[in-house]
Amino acid sequence: MKLRSLVVVVGMALTPVLAPVLAHAQTGLYINPVAIRVTNSVADHGTYAFLGQNSTEAMFWGVDFGAYYDFKTPYPFKAGLDLRESILHGNSAKLDSFLVGIRFSGKPFANKAWKPYIEPVVGTGTTSAPYTGLHINKVEYGAIAGLDYETHHHIDFRVIEVGYTGLITASSETIGATSPTPIPTSDLLNISAGIVLRFP
Repeated sequence: MKLRSLVVVVGMALTPVLAPVLAHAQTGLYINPVAIRVTNSVADHGTYAFLGQNSTEAMFWGVDFGAYYDFKTPYPFKAGLDLRESILHGNSAKLDSFLVGIRFSGKPFANKAWKPYIEPVVGTGTTSAPYTGLHINKVEYGAIAGLDYETHHHIDFRVIEVGYTGLITASSETIGATSPTPIPTSDLLNISAGIVLRFP
């Protein structure tokens, strides 16, 4: 996707500038099972209905994986970047999200093992209509929040992560242009949990 290529190019260009900061950064790698409930206020009655004909909601299941970089700051919280990919299936359709987030995390509790985080995200969502190879790419945007628990110097347990994003999906309007009713942006509510590996 074009957004992926742009992220790579920008990252390479900024590497010499950010090298001193990156030396003190913390990297996290994660891969988690994820469930997403997709809803829309308008039912699609056509052939390319992403949620199914005459349906306004569907569940999608899959995997969420990515990496984050937390930079050192003079403040009680850390700021960084999070790049993630989610691949899910449901209702014989496919959902693929590539999101970039500005991540804020900290240790505000007495027990410093608990580490909440929040991040606004934006990226590209690719949706494929059921039983077809037809797909569309649209901007996806929203916010994600979660809570990690430090179980080891290099391992966190991701207790919970919840996200809410908006995305215009495949539909009889966006693919077939046969829907007599405009199909608005769908709401995506996701929840996941899993393991995070941290370096150094």
